[in-house]
Amino acid sequence: MPVKIRLQRHGKKGKPFYWVVAADARAKRDGKFLEKLGIYNPNTNPATIELDLDNSVQWLQNGAQPTDTARAILSYKGVLLKHHLLGGLRKGALTEEQVEEKFNAWLAEKEASVAAKVGGLDKAKAEARDKALEAEKEVNAKREAEAAAAALPETPEGESAEEEVEAVEEAPAPEAVVETEAVVETPETPQPDIDNADTTPVAPVVEKEVVEANEEMKEAPSVKEVMEESDEEVKPAKTGAEE
Repeated sequence: MPVKIRLQRHGKKGKPFYWVVAADARAKRDGKFLEKLGIYNPNTNPATIELDLDNSVQWLQNGAQPTDTARAILSYKGVLLKHHLLGGLRKGALTEEQVEEKFNAWLAEKEASVAAKVGGLDKAKAEARDKALEAEKEVNAKREAEAAAAALPETPEGESAEEEVEAVEEAPAPEAVVETEAVVETPETPQPDIDNADTTPVAPVVEKEVVEANEEMKEAPSVKEVMEESDEEVKPAKTGAEE
């Protein structure tokens, strides 16, 4: 039965990730598989690759044939190098110590290159972030300058902003301007003449009139006297009538 090491697609639309599997060459791409050897996620930078190194080497030794993409992944993780070194061990060209030494040296070099790449990516991200920040600062400064210019009064044609500032500085203070303004005379309303006004008190006059009225009432005959006079006039008339 021919066996292939290939990728099996998973994930969602637009963001796929893959399993690295050993499957029958006659099976569907996303169908049944014999063994899962690892994962491959191209959505990260750098791409995330996890492999079972020993099982992958074992499948290669058993005759499994990787696809082009799977071969690149196996080479990136050192599976093909380990398979080649174990072939030299089987032929007696290398010892186990030499195989481990060569493979570990390659791993150290690979890790250093990956770390350098990651560092370069981080540096590029930091530079891009700094550039974006500087551009944002420039835009903000430009907006502030435009707002300040819009807040200033408009200068007539032929005059510069500096001349306008000098004119403002030479202008008199508000108090001096107030002093030089013309005084508008308003007609004065006539005020009552308090000195020439009649100051005769009213109360004494009223009291005098009341006293005179009381004296006249005293001199007038009382009601009793009037009645007696009327009785005396009536009596002779009665006596005459009786006679």
